[in-house]
Amino acid sequence: MHVLIIEDDKDVAAYITKGLSESGYVVDAAHTGSEGLAMAQSGQYDILIVDRMLPEMDGLSVIAQLRKEGMSTPVLILSALGEVDDRVEGLAAGGDDYLVKPYAFSELLARVRALTRRRGGEIQDQMMLEVADLQLDRLKRKVTRGGKKINLQPREFRLLEYLMSN
Repeated sequence: MHVLIIEDDKDVAAYITKGLSESGYVVDAAHTGSEGLAMAQSGQYDILIVDRMLPEMDGLSVIAQLRKEGMSTPVLILSALGEVDDRVEGLAAGGDDYLVKPYAFSELLARVRALTRRRGGEIQDQMMLEVADLQLDRLKRKVTRGGKKINLQPREFRLLEYLMSN
């Protein structure tokens, strides 16, 4: 799974990137709204994590532009703005979920997994990779060969996932 984080706070972006990478995700980061918009428009991401307050172009404008262009990639909005009206505005702009800062990384990870599950057909078809009798389940983070489970470290899993998908 390929994730784009659009977050101006480089420490927060690095924290999320590290956690998601250790959980088996491939992660790219952008630090301005316009940079994030350009990267998201490439269409190569399975999920976007967007901070609401960004330099150059705010997160809600990024999301609204992507939705206007017909992009259906799931979007998780991160924000320090946590009032009901703020959350409603974020969801109305095209966000699929809204997480208020500060948050526990475990909750962010659970929400990312839930959004990829909800996406349905297109993502589900990409969840299971198979080469001969080797199967890799991206959602459950499981690898089997001939029906027998193979235990892999996160880096090994990502490498195998890369090799099987290319």
